[in-house]
Amino acid sequence: MQRFAQHPLPQIFVARHGETEWSRNRQHTGLTDIDLTDRGVHDAQRLGRRLENLTPDAVFTSPLRRASATCRFAGYSEMAVVDPDLVEWDYGQYEGKTTREIQQQRPGWNLFSDGCPAGETLDEVADRARRVIQRIRAIDGNVLIFSHGHMLNVLAACWIELEPRFGERFFLDPATVSILGYHHDRDDPVIRMWNSGGNEE
Repeated sequence: MQRFAQHPLPQIFVARHGETEWSRNRQHTGLTDIDLTDRGVHDAQRLGRRLENLTPDAVFTSPLRRASATCRFAGYSEMAVVDPDLVEWDYGQYEGKTTREIQQQRPGWNLFSDGCPAGETLDEVADRARRVIQRIRAIDGNVLIFSHGHMLNVLAACWIELEPRFGERFFLDPATVSILGYHHDRDDPVIRMWNSGGNEE
């Protein structure tokens, strides 16, 4: 089983939740609180085995079931703190729709540039991400986070001080782990690893 390299500076391990029926069908799943599929449970348990040598100083999870269940099946629920800022993007009227369905109504639509009617704006999602970053940067140790694809994409962009819109250039498979951290010191944030484990069985 993989052992994550030790580092003298804190590392932030970010995990996307396991598969749901909607993620399998590529439907936008924001605040709809759906469960993991059987495959999602399996993937969450596999994720836990990958993380079994990790002893984080703090664990945070989105309150939505697909993330909190991934946290539980991975073995970290007892020390996890629920953070409402870690919920997925609120897709408003586009909830449950695929990108193809949306683009049939709005040709060329892009989530990061066009947003969602009656949903959150990119700036609102980025504000939540920055609040999360502010809290975890105050922790003198490693942190583990369970959250959602687009939320973690924005979080990663904000972590390395890019404009939030560049979050669309990151991609996360279900039940993967990535590492945010630092290079030389805490004024030098980097992405140390991204989307690891997505193709494993």
